[in-house]
This record gives sequence, structure tokens and C-alpha cells, in this order.
Amino acid sequence: MQIYLDYSATTPTRKEAIAVMQTVLTEQWGNPSSLHEWGQRAATVVEQARVQVAGLINAVDPASIIFTSGGTEANNLAIMGVARLYAVPQHIIISSVEHSAISETVKLLEMWGWEVTRLSVDVKGRVNPLDLKAALRHNTVLVSIIYGQSEVGTVQPIAELSKIVRSHGALFHTDAVQAAGRLPIDVQQLPVDLLSLSSHKIYGPQGVGALYLRPGVELMPLLGGGGQEMGLRSGTQAVPIIAGFGVAAELAAEELATETPRLIELRDRAFAQLAEIPGLIATGDSCDRLPHHISMCLEYADGEKLSGKTLVRQLNLAGIGISAGAACHSGKLSPSPILLAMGYSEKAALGGIRITLGRDTTEADIDWTVMVLKQVLQRLAPDLSLVKR
Repeated sequence: MQIYLDYSATTPTRKEAIAVMQTVLTEQWGNPSSLHEWGQRAATVVEQARVQVAGLINAVDPASIIFTSGGTEANNLAIMGVARLYAVPQHIIISSVEHSAISETVKLLEMWGWEVTRLSVDVKGRVNPLDLKAALRHNTVLVSIIYGQSEVGTVQPIAELSKIVRSHGALFHTDAVQAAGRLPIDVQQLPVDLLSLSSHKIYGPQGVGALYLRPGVELMPLLGGGGQEMGLRSGTQAVPIIAGFGVAAELAAEELATETPRLIELRDRAFAQLAEIPGLIATGDSCDRLPHHISMCLEYADGEKLSGKTLVRQLNLAGIGISAGAACHSGKLSPSPILLAMGYSEKAALGGIRITLGRDTTEADIDWTVMVLKQVLQRLAPDLSLVKR
């Protein structure tokens, strides 16, 4: 039995996206910047995909969608594209639970003299809007808060946070890579200025993403070149995978109303069963949470004998794919910075695991995975009486 439960890492490319990619590769393979028929056929494919991706977040103007190589580049373009507008370093605010595509990028800004405020979060991983309001300064030019946290699943109060920032006059960016296609997002109602997306999180191909840029907001491009993507992302567009992204976005929007409730039901079923394992505690917000996301940590984790990575390896041997929060650097296991930021001990932060669900996940997959996890823990730590009698 093979059970894939790591959909937050990547999703399988859906057959409809593959079909359109094959058509483009064989029939519409021109350079979209070329003026002849071959180029214009390719340009039409790109613009159709732009409309489809815009539809996923209700962006009225498709030109507000800038195609990138993925979510990481979209995040970098948002942060650095704003920062490069200023000759003198300013102030930026992020949360302490951002994806590394944000947290590592702002470290570069700090090296260049920028001031960075990292907002603390509570034990659920949520930013307090009052903390954001207090952190704003006269020279705050950008605030970036992740929409749905990839490791613990917590969904931030983005509408409230972005309203605070807008009233202050700064720009607001959100990394919505994990939320788009799983939660309804309407940029006509949500006062965000920049929003990052990724194709391979919504059953599109890897290697393509997008940055939504509210009309009227300025950015400096990161790449010099031919001025593609409204002058903000030079380089010949990857037409086939952009086309696949467009199809995946359109279908994700169509299926949102039925797929999200199904995932929530499966998620809650998993949490209920996992709660029967003493020492394994849920992390993140139980209510404001990504619909497909389950995260737990071992209170009694031991980096040498038992950790989240240990469980990932053991479940992999049983044909089940999940992921862990702790990272291994140079042979030494490091605790999850996200769990540490949420107030967990270093020991517990070594024991984080993430189970994320998708289109192919069934109740039987959930039940089998929980049973295998119980058996693994009983075997690895029999003295802890892990399973309730």
C-alpha cells in the first residue's frame, strides 16, 4: 500500500494540466515575444493562463498576475521589488513564522541596513493584530504576513492585518502559496497589495508561480532583460508550464466549494484519532486552519532516538509519505524554528510532524496511517505506554 500525505510539499500534476502542456509543447511552442504567427499562438496561451490564474483569486485585471518560477521567486520579487524602490534603507515587518523564502530574504535586507521587526506569535502560531499596530513606524514601507503557515497550518487574520497596514499607508504582502486553491481568496475584498502563488501546490506543474500585484503598486524588477511580464520579470516565459498552471488554477477554483469541506472532514477525522496517542499533541490553530493540514509534535522527542524525522522514515518504510518540521544540518538535527517561535521546547520542536491531505486522500488512508503510526510509536518507545488501553 502506498499512501501519499505530503500535499503541502507538492501535489501530483493533474491530467488536465498535463494534456494542455503536451498540446503546447507540440503545437504552440513559439516564443511569446515574437510577432509572427508562432509567437502569437504562444502569447495567446500565456494570456489565457493569466486570466485563469487571476480568476482563482478574483483579480479583475489579468495584467496584475506576474508569472515567476515559483512561490519563492514571487516572494522575493515582492520583498526585494519594494525594497529596491528606496535609495535609503527603511523598515519592514514580517511574522516570526514566515516561510524561509521570506525570512531568509529579509536577512539580506538587514545586511544592507534595513530595520526588520519580526512579530511574535501565540502558541497557536497567530499574530496579534495589536502587535502589528504597535510595530508600525513612520518609515514602515512593507508588511509581509504568511496566509496559511505551511508547517503548522495556522491561518492568519489577513483581512484584519491588511486593513491595519493599509490605514497606515504601507504596502501589505501575503504568501498565499498554501492557502490558494484550498481557501477562497478574493483580492477585490481583501486589502492586500501583493500576493504569492505556486502552481505545484494546486496540482499544476512544478517550476511556475505568480505574484499578484494590485494595480497602481510599483515594483523594481529583480532581473534585467527583455522586459517580459509587464517589465517585472524578464526572460522568455515557460509557456507549457504556465499553461498547465492556468488549467490547474481554473479547476481549483471550480472545485473549491466541494473539495474544501471534504478535506476538512478528513482532517478532523485524523485529529480525532491522533488524539488517542498520549504524548502526541496537536500544533497550530484548531479552528483557523488550512483545510487539508494536520500537524502534531512529540512532547517526548529525543533527537538521537526519536524525532519527527524518525517517524517520517518509519512511515516511509510502511509506504506512507508525511513530513517533519525539524531540519538536519551537517548531520545534526535542528529543532523546528516555527515551533520554537510558538513557544515549544527544543525537545518538542524536534518532534514535529505534518500530514497533509489532497484530492486522492480517503478515510481508509487516514485510518491506516494512524494505525501504522501507533504501531511505530509502540515499537520505538514501548516504555512510554503510548497507546491508550
